Amino acid sequence: MLTKRIIACLDVRGGRVVKGVQFVDIVDAGDPAELARRHAAAGADEVVLLDITATHEGRGTLLETVRRAAAKLFVPFTVGGGVRTADDAAAVFNAGADKVSINSAAIARPQLIGEIGANFGAQAVIVAIDARRGAKLPEDAEVYVSGGREPTGLRVVEWAREAESRGAGEILLTSMDTDGMRDGFDCELTAAVSQAVQIPVIASGGAGSAAHFAEVFGRGKADAALAASIFHFGATSSRELKVQLALAGVSVRLPC
Repeated sequence: MLTKRIIACLDVRGGRVVKGVQFVDIVDAGDPAELARRHAAAGADEVVLLDITATHEGRGTLLETVRRAAAKLFVPFTVGGGVRTADDAAAVFNAGADKVSINSAAIARPQLIGEIGANFGAQAVIVAIDARRGAKLPEDAEVYVSGGREPTGLRVVEWAREAESRGAGEILLTSMDTDGMRDGFDCELTAAVSQAVQIPVIASGGAGSAAHFAEVFGRGKADAALAASIFHFGATSSRELKVQLALAGVSVRLPC
């Protein structure tokens, strides 16, 4: 049985890690390099750093922030935000990333997915999808871009299928409705995407307890789950979370 991955997320704005609720009400959470080191040491399987204002501000990724965080890590490291071309991706990889996450740029020019994959391998390309559905059915959830500011009119499940067909290695699915609420992941939406594609799906948005992770791995059919605030603010650690998940029968890689 494949183990389920626990991923710590660092949303970065202005060189600092921040966290909000439903993409607003942002508060400071600390230094990216220090938090990356702390989360990896605490048992996270991977760390994701997202430069959340790069696209909105029309600039590239904060490469020095990436370098500082990468220097502290010994687990796979994904970086997103501001990657618009294969050259941008190369710069991020050269700064220490193992994978890149693309979102708005992939919507604007879907062939970018294949271009990055051709140079660095499909396993290194994650397509991030920010989704909002409100009271809609999962299959009617809409894709948002520019840090969740702009609706695209695209349906989430359809876009996930296209991203896979163009060479994405994974989907990072964030529910804007549950983001930061700590009330649980959107398992219905996660399951809809997971069942529509053959590549791994990372669930994001709403983590508050070990039970929420167990639910999204089971009912939500996620391959991995990502959290931020519960790790940043000391509600739990990846090590503590994995112990609870193992006791619940979820296959995870327990830290030494």
